[in-house]
Amino acid sequence: MSLKTSRLVEAARPPHDRVRRSVAIALRERVAGRDNAAKAAVIWDKPGQRWFTPADPIWRVHADASMFVAGVRALLLQSLHPLAMAGVAGHSGYKGDPWGRLQRTSAFLATTTFGTIEDAEALIEAIRGIHQRVRGRTADGRPYAASDPHLLKWVHIAEADSFLATHQRFGRTALSAAEADLYVAQSCVVATRLGVIDPPTTVAELDAAIESYRPELAGTPAARDAARFLLLHPPLPWAARPGYGAIAGGGVALLPRWARRQLALPCLPLAEAVIALPLGSAATSVIRWALQQPHEPRS
Repeated sequence: MSLKTSRLVEAARPPHDRVRRSVAIALRERVAGRDNAAKAAVIWDKPGQRWFTPADPIWRVHADASMFVAGVRALLLQSLHPLAMAGVAGHSGYKGDPWGRLQRTSAFLATTTFGTIEDAEALIEAIRGIHQRVRGRTADGRPYAASDPHLLKWVHIAEADSFLATHQRFGRTALSAAEADLYVAQSCVVATRLGVIDPPTTVAELDAAIESYRPELAGTPAARDAARFLLLHPPLPWAARPGYGAIAGGGVALLPRWARRQLALPCLPLAEAVIALPLGSAATSVIRWALQQPHEPRS
């Protein structure tokens, strides 16, 4: 299709469809990169067996627009483990290349949830190799290693807790209690292959696991600096910041109060109920509307 023809086709679209398409393109380029169409073709269309199906809770959770809010909550919660935060600050380049890190994370989640088992296992093996090289010491001299099963478990449970909590509040359809337990169990498929030992398999076990890590957690200067960067100074044009603010505000509102205290984030129940949560819900609905394009893999 020529550029002229493409422009004519675009101009012929209804105004609301042009807006939806514009928002979708911007979101996909931020989250998945400019080559997102090629990546999506491999993940969704490549023939082969998959670990999960569209009927599975993990598929429903990870495919929902609420994951945009969930990602913010997960990053904030994960930052509270000083060893995990030291690894992120020292090796991820999250400030210098935040979108690159987001795109790698989204590609990992998409491949391991929706892609073929062959591609998922290859990517997991590559990540395990990277983890073997990520090691160092915290500012107070404690050693850390990204391959440490105990540290991997914290990263995993912080993600699972965030993805599930956010879906239950902002997802298209909340999971039943049985489905929520199954979601936690299904999340172990990837976690164990990454090196997590004895991950929780029910919501109750997940809650207990989060609680068991609390004595190790702290709002270190590095964690609070990461929170300020993520919430107050995102690398976005000013026009995009109100929408991002609604997403980020929703993520903060769903954090446990103890986590917000450690990160020096305000706990304002009335403002959260009247402003932050409704705005988070609205932002998620806009994202869902923009990205509405059901995908089903070929068998």
